[in-house]
Amino acid sequence: MAQAKTGDTVKVHYTGKMDDGTVFDTSAEREPLQFKIGEGQLIADFEQAVVGMNPGESKTVQIPSDRAYGPHHAEMVLAVDRSEFPSDMDPKVDQRLQVQQQDGHSFAVTVTDVSETKVTLDANHPLAGKDLTFDIQLTEIG
Repeated sequence: MAQAKTGDTVKVHYTGKMDDGTVFDTSAEREPLQFKIGEGQLIADFEQAVVGMNPGESKTVQIPSDRAYGPHHAEMVLAVDRSEFPSDMDPKVDQRLQVQQQDGHSFAVTVTDVSETKVTLDANHPLAGKDLTFDIQLTEIG
């Protein structure tokens, strides 16, 4: 039976969990995730976990935060005056927003706190600073 190797296009079902067991993503109710091993579309350790697997095989891989989405950087969290937001906007905690810089570039932030006068925005990836566990099942090589 063929084993998955770098350069192969594969399909996997997966469930991603944090240390406390909270599921942050799963393909259980969707089509399997398809990717080419080694192209860097996914977390490198996730891709490498599939190398050597046979179709139908499952495995669990733990990926520390520094090898997943990196550490959480406190300097990427900023409290902004509510007056900076459009008057018809009502930001909510956990809401994802696109922020446009003066140079025209935009990036995603997460609202982490809302008060009468301030809105706290976090530009870190939502999973930054978190160790992750993935249950992976290789469904197809091809």
